[in-house]
Amino acid sequence: MDTLYRTLRSIPFRRGPRRWVGGICGGIAAKFGWDPTLVRIVVLISFILPFIGPAAYVIAWILLPWQDNTIPLERVFPGTQRPL
Repeated sequence: MDTLYRTLRSIPFRRGPRRWVGGICGGIAAKFGWDPTLVRIVVLISFILPFIGPAAYVIAWILLPWQDNTIPLERVFPGTQRPL
C-alpha cells in the first residue's frame, strides 16, 4: 500500500482549497485554471450518465490527496510504519 500512496502523492493534483463537498471539482479547476462553478456544473451533468459520474467522483474522493497530502483511503488502510 505504501507504493500506492507514494504514487498518488506524486501526481501533481490536489483537492482544491475552494471545496464544497469533497474538493474534487475545486482541485480540477485549480489545476487547469478554470472556474470552479463551471467544473461543478459539468460534474453534475455527468451524474446523469448511469454509473460513470458518481463512480468516478467516489473513486477520486477516495484516492486523491488533500492539500496536506493526506489520502482518505490511507485512513482506512494505513501503510506500513517503518521505524526511522
